[in-house]
Formats: sequence, C-alpha cells, structure tokens
Amino acid sequence: MADCELRGRRRESAVLIGLLNAARTGQSEVLVLRGEAGVGKSALLESLVGRSHSFQVARTVGIESEMELAFSGLHQLCQPFLDRLDRLPRPQHDALGTAFGLEVGPVPDRFLVGLAVLNLLSEAAGHQPVLCIVDDAQWLDRVSAQVLAFVARRLAAESVVMIFAVRPAEDHEFAGLHELEVRGLDDADARALLDSVLPGPVDPRVRDRIVAETRGNPLALLELPRAWSVTELADGDTAGTLSSRIEGGFVRRLEALPADTRLLLLTAAAEPLGDASLLWRAAERLGLGADPAAGAIESGLITFGQHIRFRHPLVRSAAYRMASVQDRQAVHQALADVTDPDKSPDRRAWHRAQATALPDEEVAAELERSARRAQGCGGLSAASDYLERSAELTPEPHRRAARALTAAAAKRGAGALDAALSLLSGVAAGPSDALRAAEVDRLRGEIAFDQGRARDAARLLLSAARQLDPHDPARARVTYLEAMSAAMWASGPGAPGILATAAAATPPPADADPPADLLLQALAVRFTRGYSAAAPHLTKALARARETDIGADDVGSWLWLAGNRASGIVAIELWDFDTALELALRQDRMARETGALVQLQFALNFRADLQCLTGDLSAVAGLVEEERQIAAATGNPQVRYGGLLLEALRGNEMAANELIDATTSEAAEHNQGRMAAFATYAKSVLHNGLGRYDVARDAARQVFDQDIVGYGVLVIGELAEAASRTGDTKLVEAALGWLAERTAATPTEWGHGIEARVRALLGADEDAYRQSIEHLGRTGLRVQTARAHLLYGEWLRREGRRVDAREELRTAHEQLGEMGLEAFAERARHELLATGETVRKRSPETLNDLTAQEAQIAGLARDGLTNAEIAAQLYVSPRTVEWHLRKTFSKLGITSRRQLRGALARSA
Repeated sequence: MADCELRGRRRESAVLIGLLNAARTGQSEVLVLRGEAGVGKSALLESLVGRSHSFQVARTVGIESEMELAFSGLHQLCQPFLDRLDRLPRPQHDALGTAFGLEVGPVPDRFLVGLAVLNLLSEAAGHQPVLCIVDDAQWLDRVSAQVLAFVARRLAAESVVMIFAVRPAEDHEFAGLHELEVRGLDDADARALLDSVLPGPVDPRVRDRIVAETRGNPLALLELPRAWSVTELADGDTAGTLSSRIEGGFVRRLEALPADTRLLLLTAAAEPLGDASLLWRAAERLGLGADPAAGAIESGLITFGQHIRFRHPLVRSAAYRMASVQDRQAVHQALADVTDPDKSPDRRAWHRAQATALPDEEVAAELERSARRAQGCGGLSAASDYLERSAELTPEPHRRAARALTAAAAKRGAGALDAALSLLSGVAAGPSDALRAAEVDRLRGEIAFDQGRARDAARLLLSAARQLDPHDPARARVTYLEAMSAAMWASGPGAPGILATAAAATPPPADADPPADLLLQALAVRFTRGYSAAAPHLTKALARARETDIGADDVGSWLWLAGNRASGIVAIELWDFDTALELALRQDRMARETGALVQLQFALNFRADLQCLTGDLSAVAGLVEEERQIAAATGNPQVRYGGLLLEALRGNEMAANELIDATTSEAAEHNQGRMAAFATYAKSVLHNGLGRYDVARDAARQVFDQDIVGYGVLVIGELAEAASRTGDTKLVEAALGWLAERTAATPTEWGHGIEARVRALLGADEDAYRQSIEHLGRTGLRVQTARAHLLYGEWLRREGRRVDAREELRTAHEQLGEMGLEAFAERARHELLATGETVRKRSPETLNDLTAQEAQIAGLARDGLTNAEIAAQLYVSPRTVEWHLRKTFSKLGITSRRQLRGALARSA
C-alpha cells in the first residue's frame, strides 16, 4: 500500500520517513509502534517498505503459536544477511552459527549472539542502509526478543532502522525504547474510509455509531462491513472487544469459503516461515489440489509467492482458532511429515506435538531431544517449553513428573521464576517419590534466593538437604552448603540456627576433594570455632574451588557456589582479592555461556563491587547498567547492590542515599540481612568521604558487630578511620585486635596494609603509615592505596610538617580525582589548602559533559584497546565506538587517541 493511500496518517508517516532520512546520514534509529490490533501498524510498515528503495529490508513477524521455537524469529530477520556471516570475528560467527543451527558447537553466550547480530547488521549497513521490521513483536520467541532488544539498545551509528510493532497490554521485551502510539482515525477520516466500503447509502446515525464503536480503527472500518450486515453492525450483534470483532469478521469471511480452501489457509497459518514449497507439499499430503489455492487468492485474505503473507495477522489467528481440533491436528501432522527431520528436527517435533492429542512416549522423547538442542543453543526458555509439552505427553507418571521438574529447572535458569514455581506445583502433586520431593524443595529454595527471599530460601534448602541425606549424601552436602549460603545472605534473626544446623550436616568423607565438600567443612568450622581455626580449611577449600574444572553437568551447581554465594565470599574473608576477582569473572563467563540470566545479575554485581576497589568506576558503571538491562529484559528484580558502593565512592550524596534507603527498606521486607549490611557499609564509605565521621563510625560499627562473613574485611578500615576522627580510641583498639588475629592466620598484602593503617591511626606511627602505603601499593586496590596517602598526608599536616604533607596530599588528590572519588579528593584539596598550597577546586565539567558510555569508551581507548576490542567488551559495534570517540574528541578538544590520557586526567 502506497503512503498516499494511508488516510489520516500524515503524523505517523512523517515520523517513520524521518527515521529513514536519519539512517541515510549514518545514524541508527529504533522505534516501537504501539497500538491495538487493526489500528494500522502493519499498513504503516508496508507503506514504509514502499518508500525504502535505497534500503536493504529484513522482516519477521511474531506468531503466538510458535513462541517456543528458540531463535526462529531472529533467524528469519537475519536471513538476508547470512552471506556476510564469515566477516564476523570467529567467536561471534560461531555463536550465531550455533544459535541458528548452522553448525554444532558449545552453548553460545547470549550476549555474544547479540553482539554478532549487531555487527552483522552493521556490516550490511556499511554498504547500504538497513531497515528491520518486526511485526507482532510481542509474540516473538523469547530468546529472539531478548537478543533484538539487546541490539536495539546498542544501535547508534550503523545506519540501521529497527521498528517493532506491538499491541498494548501485551508483555514484550522492548519496554523503555522510544515509542510512537498509533491511534484510531479522527471522525472525518473514519467516515470517509467507512463510506468507501459500504455497499450503499446508510443512515448517518448508523454510520456515526459504527465510527464511534470502532474508535476509528481502520481495519475494523474496512473489514466489518464486508463480514457483517449494516443492520447487525447498527444493532450491536457483534459484541466483544474490537480485536475479537475484527477477528470474528474474518471468521465469517473464512466460513463462507469452501472447506478445502479453509484447510489450506489453516495450513498456511500453522506454518510460520511462509515457506511456499513446504506449504504445497503439506497441501498435497492433505489431498488439496489447485482449486483451494485459487479460492484463497480470490478471497483477498492471503497472497502466495516466494513467501506467503496473510492480509493481516488477525487473518492468521482467525484461520487457526476457528478450525476444529481434528483439522489442526491433521494440518500439524502433514507439516511434520514434510518437514526435514535432519534440517529442522525441532520444528518437526513441535508439529508432531501439536498433532498429538493423547500421551505418546515417542513424541515426548522427541521433544526432550529438542529441549537438549535448544539448551545447547542457549535457549533455556524454549527448552523449558519443549520439556513442559514433553511432560504433558508422557504416559508414565514418574517420568512425566521428572520431565516437568527438568522443565521447571530450565525455566528458573531462563529467569522465568513464576512459571517455574507453577510447574513445581504440578510436580509436587504427582506420584510420591522422596528423592523428587527433595529436589522440588531444593529448586523452590533456589528460586526463593533468586527472588531475594534469602530467609525462605535458607529454610527450604535446609529441608531439602535433610530429605536428600538418606538418598544421596553428596548431593545433600551441596544443598547444605546452599542453605548455609542463603543463611549468610539472610543474616539477622533465624540465620544463626540455620547456619548451626547446616554446619552440623553429614560430614564429608575424610578424603573428600569436591569443592562443595571442602567449602561446607570450612564454613562449618568458621561458624562453630571461629576465624583462626577455620583459616587453613578456608584456604584449602578456596584453592580447590579455584582449580576445579567444571563439566557441563556441574555448571548449575557451580554458578550457585561461585562468586558472591560461597567461594567469592570466602576469598574476601581471606583477604584474597585476586582470587575473588577471578571467581567473579568465571561466574560471569559461565552464566553468559549457559544463558542463566539471573545468575549473571549476581555475577555482574559482584564484579562491580570488586572493581570499585580497583578505582575503575567507569567499568563499574557499565556493569551496573548491564545488570539493570537484564532485569528489565527478564522482568525480575534488580540485584543492584553494585551501584551502592559506586555512588558512595563518588561522593554523590543524593544518589547514594536514595540507593541506600531503597536497598535497606527492600532488604528488611525480604529478610536479607546481608544486603542491608552492605547498604550500611556503603553508608560508612559515603560519610567518611564527606567528613561526617560520627555517622560513618556508627554505620561501620553496626556492620562490624554483626560479624558477617566477608564484610569485616571491607568495613574494618572505615570503622578505624571514623573512630579515630571522633576520638573513640577503644573502638580503634578493638579494630586492631580483630585485624591482628586475622592477619596472623592469613597474612596478605591487603590485610597487612589495613592493619598498618589502623596501627598508625591508633599510635601516630609514621612507619606504619608508610608500611600501609607499601603493602597496599603491591595490590590492585588502588582506592585503598590512594586513601592511605590521604591519611598519611592528613597526619603530616596536623604534625606541622607542611612540606612533607603536600607530597602525600598531592598524590592522594591526583589519584582520587583521576578515579572519580570526588568527596575523598575534596578532602585532599582542603588539606592541601591548609598547608598553604594553592590548589584550585577540581573542575569536572568537561568530563561530566561526556555521557557514561563516552567516558567508558574513552577510558578503554586510553588504555590501548582497539575499536573492535572495545566493541566486544561493551557489546556495541565498532562503528558505534568510532562515533562515540569522535564526539569525545570534540568535547575534550583533542584530535587523537594519544591525547586521551592527558585530556581525561585534566578533566578529572
């Protein structure tokens, strides 16, 4: 349909044409068209395609009945560009090839698939602008929708236009993208459009009623008079929602067709790819000849060509929904029979499942194999749907329950937590089986933890561990460790009892080697006999966890034990920063590779906290933003504690306090004592930076007194600094005693550096100040090193040694400022002024003019990364990196990457 035929769509057409014009100048544009069924979204998209002569056009459409086929929508959209697949970097090539079933390989990283699609479109657009159209996007298979949402949020300078058409009140992955609402036509245009299809003169009052009731919906105005008489329309015999009335009109038109023609249209509706050759083979299988095709063409409801297209998505749904169950089954069976089992085994399996009414083990087993393939492509959501349907078709009750349990685990891995719990209710109601009942409780506990209900999680996991004990002691010990981890996160009332019970769990064999056994044993000693007794066990367990190779079957358990659940906490408790960061990176990588998005949220936050200690705050901001986007994409809550320490270190009082208050409130609601304690720790950091030492002291002491594993290491320096500034000598002495025990049991540069600092604060010991700087300078803890210079300089200034103080304070001011620790840098500036040195107030305006992404890209470019390396790390295209660098150079007044270091330092 040409644009001139779209009555009353001047505003919308102008917006869409503007997108094309922007892409012709090198920009990328993304838009969500939102409107009810029939309001004209598809017509606008067709009109746009008619105007896009200089563009490469790719399109796909979401189909409600095909939402279970992983990557199907994405594959269709990318089909025109797959001849450029070999131009992608090998990891991206392999990830996308595996996702599309073009090659066999390990489970692809979901974000690597997204980056591959982004770069594939960028590569294509380098030769000719690209227009991507996704109609009925709310019905895309979930993994395709997530990847496309990921790509849409990262398009910038690739000459790509991406448009998603969605219906209101339908869940979709594209929330937050720029939207254009498509409304009904105004009364004048609606009357004119209606008049063009009415068979003759109509009473104006009847016409006005039709216009009013259709709310100017163009498809309703065009189609209802073709299916319903004017009397019926005037009398309101078409009651129901507008969408159902339009679909009902199509049903009427379909009912008027011969049975064989309806069967052909049903076959086309059940075949989502629009593959003409497949349709005709299935039609032949059903005994349909040439007459049905002619009748379908004459109806105007469908067009046949290289690809088959319905007049509107509602025609497809009407053709499918009006059919009898027997006809649907016959059509799906025919499609299964003509689908190549080698090239498209999963689509064949799904058609067989839809053709099957009664339990059938052969079909159920085929779906189970499809689930394994989907999981191998990172399609956990699709795998869970295959397994759910497989369970429904499984005749034997125990096997049916087992498959449903596996489906629930897959849904949990994909982040569909409520759906997983719903499946578990069915499993629990199945045949009695003690081992399976234990696994149900265990999975409920893991989901409770994912939902932020740590105390509930600890209780459920403890119950599951007890149930597992008689049947599978090794698995029981892993579950006891999970319960212990959940209890550590719960802290607060009730947690000590769970910790004690878990600590008294079935002990591992004397020669136990698995990391879970060693961690359980070591933490049990920590909670029953104290730090010094536990240190050797903790050290051994951490070393074993670090060196363990994880097989494919162990990934789920390891994702729980790694990072900030168990091993990472132990690494912090032992003052082993390098191992903590290594485990965080490993947790991140494994979560990406398996598509375990909830676990990736935890990994990103743990990485963010650790990188805060290195002072790389731009990288931290990127991790925090990525976690936010994952939460938005999955609909699950943000973990978000990574942002707490970031804003506290920046000294951004308003933002930090908002996060601290929100986290504290949420933690109290969900009984997450560990999260509340972390927020309180961030509060002590914030107020030490701002020089409000009484507030910092009280916050730090609150955390210190709880003796939460891993947090004493973080808070002890804040406590000693704030206590010394408020004259609380006894509290500084208590901090030093606490440190002495731990550094004697686990001597590290980090621990010795903080111990020397506290000793200096207590006894005005200059050698201790220097030792603190030396120890911390041999670690990657740049924030602590800079703060050690600040404390030493402040002491020298108070001693009246102004010249010596200036050197330390200058170092602190430069380092803290370069890292973006504004409040601490301001402390250093005031001290420098007190020494008599002239030092201007830092002027971060230029740097603040940079967006978060520009600052992040500039920092990576300064560190020597190429555009391609930056693009791979930040999941953007190299063209976007180049575009951001050009804007950054302009803002900073430089012309080359070599000038970035000096320019960023000056701006900081």
